[in-house]
Amino acid sequence: MSATNFKTENNTYRKLISNGLSYRIPHFQPDYCWSENEWEDLWVDVMGFVQADGKAAHYMGYLVLQSSDNKTFDVIEGQQRLTTLMLIILAVLKNLTRLIAEKKNPENNQQRLDQIRQSYIAYLDPVTLVPRPKLTLNRNNDVYFQNYLIPLNHLPQAGCNESELRLCKAFEWFVMKISEYTKTAGGDEGVMLASLVEAISDRLLFTVISVTDELNVFKVFETLNARGVRLSSTDLLKNHLFSVLYADKDHLHEMKVLEDRWDAMEVRLGGENFPDFLLMYWVTRHSFITQPELFRTIRSCVTSREKVFELLQGMEEDIHTYLALTQVESSQWPVDLKEYIRDLHLLRLSQPFSLLMAAHRMLSASDFERVLRNCIAISFRYVVIGSQPTNQQVSMYYLVAQKISSGDIRTAAAALEAMQSIYPSDNEFRGAFSANEIGTTTSRCVSWKNRYQEMVTIMKVLALT
Repeated sequence: MSATNFKTENNTYRKLISNGLSYRIPHFQPDYCWSENEWEDLWVDVMGFVQADGKAAHYMGYLVLQSSDNKTFDVIEGQQRLTTLMLIILAVLKNLTRLIAEKKNPENNQQRLDQIRQSYIAYLDPVTLVPRPKLTLNRNNDVYFQNYLIPLNHLPQAGCNESELRLCKAFEWFVMKISEYTKTAGGDEGVMLASLVEAISDRLLFTVISVTDELNVFKVFETLNARGVRLSSTDLLKNHLFSVLYADKDHLHEMKVLEDRWDAMEVRLGGENFPDFLLMYWVTRHSFITQPELFRTIRSCVTSREKVFELLQGMEEDIHTYLALTQVESSQWPVDLKEYIRDLHLLRLSQPFSLLMAAHRMLSASDFERVLRNCIAISFRYVVIGSQPTNQQVSMYYLVAQKISSGDIRTAAAALEAMQSIYPSDNEFRGAFSANEIGTTTSRCVSWKNRYQEMVTIMKVLALT
């Protein structure tokens, strides 16, 4: 990644929000989701440095921003923190309006309110003389944010979605906390409110990573994940799919369909399993790639609304099989198939899952069962007893899965023939089995040592046909 496409620097909140810069939560990013636990944590952090003897600064973590002009930035990572900080500034303004209404130093407090609003909430465009907001939220939150929160209007709750209610409750929670802080500390409340904003501006520190396009964002995510910072490349892919639909104004209604169907898959899979499923889905239908190549590959292939929904439909076709393979006890497999899949789990063999997904989708029920039985026999001979490296086996499973998906392989017999290179002969198997010492030092060895006689029976039953 060249230096011209990638920039990292440490910035205070003041530097982020000043100099005519503005920030957008992309339309397809998740809604505001912080709750009182996160509000409380942030407020405790703020109180830790506003005191006279408080900390010199507080580190707020990474922000990942995307911009082509270094003036308007799309917030890829950090939207919850930036939105909540904006709500704190608005809560300060609400307390200043209270002081003005109470006739407490109204002229000075009005000046403070006007200055803070222009510096942190919206700046006056010098060309159009129209106020432009410093922060724009996503498609589900921005109307409420711009129409009610920023003007400090009455906050309606009837008919609001869950995330709008969270914005409302967060704002009211910080209004209360700030009021309690200024009243209990004593002194001029207006001065304390302005000082609170100044402290937040100068003592909150971010590491800001700015990039120019989505591919560079993905590279940033790879780097941060390697350093233990959990950022989701599947979220980035979801954003790309939304952006493809959003670019076509005639199909904005389809964004809701995409969101509902994608979110339903996320709920079924869980966040941690989604990348593994997505990779397995792709390599069984297209070409072999690694996890780091997944986003950029799909991004380059899925560039139209037709391709978006083709991807979505294919994932929905495979998700049931993937879950049934990985969560066998809650699956609806027939009893005999469930036993076979339990044996794969017993031996900790997940390499055949890609092939099994394709076989279940494309072959008959009887051929699928034969492929499943053959995979157990091959894996047991090749990996468990033969102790052979899994790379060649995995590559073969992917290749055969792709041929099944394309229709080049239509039967279990043809699939078995294609996998002969990873099937040790009877003589090779007997030699490896007799030389294999069944130790007791690992849970895996204990498990299949306890099932030694049963595995001998399995090998007789699962003779390749």
